[in-house]
Amino acid sequence: MKKLIYILALFITLHGWAQQAFEKGNELYRQGKYKEAAESYESILKNGQESAEVYFNLGNAYYKMNKVAPAIYNYEKSLLLKPNDKDTKINLDYARKMTIDNIEAVPQVGFSKMLYNFTGSYHYDTWAWAAIGGSVFFLLFFISYYFSGTTLLKRIFFVAMLVALVAIVVSVLSAVFVKSESNKERPAIVFDEVVSVKSEPNDTATDAFILHEGTKVFVEETLGNYKKIKLEDDSEGWIIKDAIREIK
Repeated sequence: MKKLIYILALFITLHGWAQQAFEKGNELYRQGKYKEAAESYESILKNGQESAEVYFNLGNAYYKMNKVAPAIYNYEKSLLLKPNDKDTKINLDYARKMTIDNIEAVPQVGFSKMLYNFTGSYHYDTWAWAAIGGSVFFLLFFISYYFSGTTLLKRIFFVAMLVALVAIVVSVLSAVFVKSESNKERPAIVFDEVVSVKSEPNDTATDAFILHEGTKVFVEETLGNYKKIKLEDDSEGWIIKDAIREIK
């Protein structure tokens, strides 16, 4: 019991401290002291407290300081916790316009890619809520079917039950598929101002191409001091691991 009380007290203390640091960061941001505001937000993260709002405000502070890589990184972190936030998506688009590299995404082919293009339009949490909504409708239709007094109404509600059941199954499968595909991805942001991407994982290998800070890449594997990355245009190469920071 004492341990539980201690843990609860510690949680309340940390939460209260984090709230104070968050409000302090907001006040410093309003005063135009973006560096100090960023430091205040960073202190929250360093103590293991995180939220979409902290990452979002931290991204804004770095954006105001024209630090493109940290801004994009923190906006991306914010979207992991709050995937459908419009303000974060808008600010992320603004930050991406500050990057030098113009990577054109290659259309993905294959059934699984086509399926992900459809289901991936929504976060797996959205699909999960859709499944819950379908369950509620299924229950309502079942009750209506059970208490219906005419054959016509019973048929209508029975068909509605089948439609709701199909919607539930599709939503659940979509949620599982999107989460599975999302877990496979290892997105990262280039933090070095300029970095050479090698054709092989060693310092003497030829340069495949050059990347600049803020560019989003996807990590495929790690070998020694290098990570193999892939871009949205399907370009591949090896980059020094310290040059990028993984989002997940």
